[in-house]
Amino acid sequence: MSATQFIFIILAAVIVAGSVMTVTCKKLLHSAVYLLFVLLGTAGLYFELNYHFLAVVQISVYIGGILVLLVFSVFLTQSVGEKMEHGALWKRCVMALVSLSGVALIGGLLLNEDLMLAAQNDVTEMDMSVIGNALLGAGKNQYILPFEIVSVLLLACIIGGILIATKGKEEED
Repeated sequence: MSATQFIFIILAAVIVAGSVMTVTCKKLLHSAVYLLFVLLGTAGLYFELNYHFLAVVQISVYIGGILVLLVFSVFLTQSVGEKMEHGALWKRCVMALVSLSGVALIGGLLLNEDLMLAAQNDVTEMDMSVIGNALLGAGKNQYILPFEIVSVLLLACIIGGILIATKGKEEED
């Protein structure tokens, strides 16, 4: 077993264990901490694939932005030690079915020979200008519209968090 395979197995184990703990933990703040490990493991996989730009974006945007926003939302809306309630049994069964179908889909993709051959080719990191043009260009195969939609979604989340916090503050007074 090579060092790369060993690192991949460790990162995959951290991601899988963190994912399971994120969705099964009863305390919301603990779930956020487990999510941190999942996001860090994903960034580690990007580093392992020599996608340094994506790894840094993963750390700065998801861990530095989204996760911190989630933790602040928890602090503003609930008491930290409060336990979450589990959903109805039928909802958990539907979510288990959706999860298993996702696992089956990923398993089918991994067993596809074309995907395995593509993963074996040497991949070099793209130039930053190519990534920037693809993200902020308006032509074919360029992503300015999804980029702007995500920015509006994040703005809506921030405004929603502020409204929830001020509503909770008014109820306390």
